[in-house]
Amino acid sequence: MTVIAIIAQGMMGAGVGRRLSESGAEARTLLAGRSAKSAERARAAGMKPAADAHALLAGADFFLSILPPGEAVGLAQQLAPTLTALARKPVYVDCNAVSPQTAIEIGAAVAPSGADFVDAGIIGGPPRPGYSPTIYASGPKAGQTAVLRDWGIDWRVIDGPIGAASALKMSYAGITKGTTAIACAMLLGAARFGCEAALIAELTESQPEMLERFRTGIPRMYDKAYRWVAEMQEIADFLEQNPPSHDIYVAVARLYDYLATAYADKQPGPDNAVKTLDRVLGHAKG
Repeated sequence: MTVIAIIAQGMMGAGVGRRLSESGAEARTLLAGRSAKSAERARAAGMKPAADAHALLAGADFFLSILPPGEAVGLAQQLAPTLTALARKPVYVDCNAVSPQTAIEIGAAVAPSGADFVDAGIIGGPPRPGYSPTIYASGPKAGQTAVLRDWGIDWRVIDGPIGAASALKMSYAGITKGTTAIACAMLLGAARFGCEAALIAELTESQPEMLERFRTGIPRMYDKAYRWVAEMQEIADFLEQNPPSHDIYVAVARLYDYLATAYADKQPGPDNAVKTLDRVLGHAKG
């Protein structure tokens, strides 16, 4: 049986774990220090709990790191001694929304252990019946991971070095989440100056598909905004050689932090950004 270790048990990690276990692989995870909700997601996904890092990685064929991007480097550094001690090492696959530069740093943290390292990027939401996100993998050892497509995951190996898959993820997320941020900024601006009804009317007439995307995508963003802050910072790092582009995503990170604060209802009164967006988008519902 193919054994795949996964950290952690968020919606994506647990979703991938469920798909793998339902497809016949053994999906392991480490619950030490995790919340009760994480433990319940892992149990519901059929993921087998490991007592410690050694039990998690020993005998595993692959290790998938799926967690908030700000934790990716630290996890690699934390697991490196355990990987070093193993005679048979899993392929370490970093699937996080990090810049190519961070992916290279993670690979450097894993390299002394002797484990093979693969850069990967996830595009799409958690697996659900009839659907899988697309996971792109790159690097000299990426071909070893192609077998993961046999376990119900849309896994695609692309030709490129470590960092290529992360660059693809950064570019895609920069477009999709960047346009969501621009829409939020403009809708809030229109509301501030009292032209929101006219703006919605114009979008309804001239850009109906765009408006429909905003009406569905913006509310779905609210509970993820806090996680997108670090991702936008990673995109800014990705664009470090182009200062104007870098600065755009530094600002987008600030906007998502602002929206996350509003969603947590820490912006009291009528100027709460999330409540304002809901009200403005409500004009489209007639």
